[in-house]
Amino acid sequence: MRICLKGYFLGLLLLLAFPLGAIEASPVTVLYSDRFLMHDTGPGHPENADRLASIVRQLQQNEALNASLRWPTFSAATQEDLLRVHQAGYLDLLEAEQRPLGAHEYQLLSTGDTVISRHSLEIAKLASGAAIAGVDAVMQNQSKSAFVLVRPPGHHATRDRGMGFCIYNHVAVAARYAQKQYAVRRILIVDIDVHHGNGTQDIFDQDDSVFYFSAHQHPLYPGSGRPEEAGHGKGKGYTINIDLPPASDESILLSTLSAQLAPAMQQFKPDLVLVSAGLDAHHGDLLGGLRYSEAGYAAIAQALVNLANQYAQGRTVWVLEGGYVPGNNAFAVESILQVLIGR
Repeated sequence: MRICLKGYFLGLLLLLAFPLGAIEASPVTVLYSDRFLMHDTGPGHPENADRLASIVRQLQQNEALNASLRWPTFSAATQEDLLRVHQAGYLDLLEAEQRPLGAHEYQLLSTGDTVISRHSLEIAKLASGAAIAGVDAVMQNQSKSAFVLVRPPGHHATRDRGMGFCIYNHVAVAARYAQKQYAVRRILIVDIDVHHGNGTQDIFDQDDSVFYFSAHQHPLYPGSGRPEEAGHGKGKGYTINIDLPPASDESILLSTLSAQLAPAMQQFKPDLVLVSAGLDAHHGDLLGGLRYSEAGYAAIAQALVNLANQYAQGRTVWVLEGGYVPGNNAFAVESILQVLIGR
């Protein structure tokens, strides 16, 4: 495994900001289906099936790690689940634009830069359903943590627009489900993707029950997420955006978790932590210019686990977003899971 000593030692320093309770090995729930590979984006597209399949292959080959993972089945999100987040007109538009597509036919959504094909909506609904199942797993005490291995990603999808390879916003769907099903009062969403999660921020912009934190490369697509974007109305002060210059490693994010997120959480006190787990901040990714390492992802995971232990009974749900080099994705997820199971 490649090691970033700066990220490692910053991760250790975060223990001062996020007090750590007793460490116990805990099974992690992994939500995955081979059906996610059916979302066909066409030849040469960076958001392809192998970016997910490579993660699953590596996890299944790691017998020691896999012994601490649960792989339950789950169902697709319902129309009711989606309507808590997305406008009805947008859902109708998606159905209308996919309906005429035959086998091996593709088109861009009229709302933005997202390819859809014959099975895309079915698979995207299943991905949102996986995020919901992750919430069920941690709220029903089946696991302290869940990792939702899905595609297409979701954090760019707004209430009424699919963009950035995203159709439905899985993290937002999971958050609203947790509020509806389990009466969760306060939810923290931490977005570690190289790109700003404009859709997630937009959905919760005026909501003081969901705190959104994002550290992302700037300048980069989609261009949103400036530090002055802090929410509006009731949600003002419930968004933190951190600009990361190109070529940054994980050290800025780790220090910001301590210096900015920790004090904010002393006031907010989340009952559940959701993570938009973009892996495209990894060094060498095709679509980003940051330089996170596997050790850096482990340090980030430890900081968020410590925070969840302090406020949310250890409950974290990680939802895969970007990440476009299959090998990088696999090593990063493996590093995060080693932390989540308490190894």
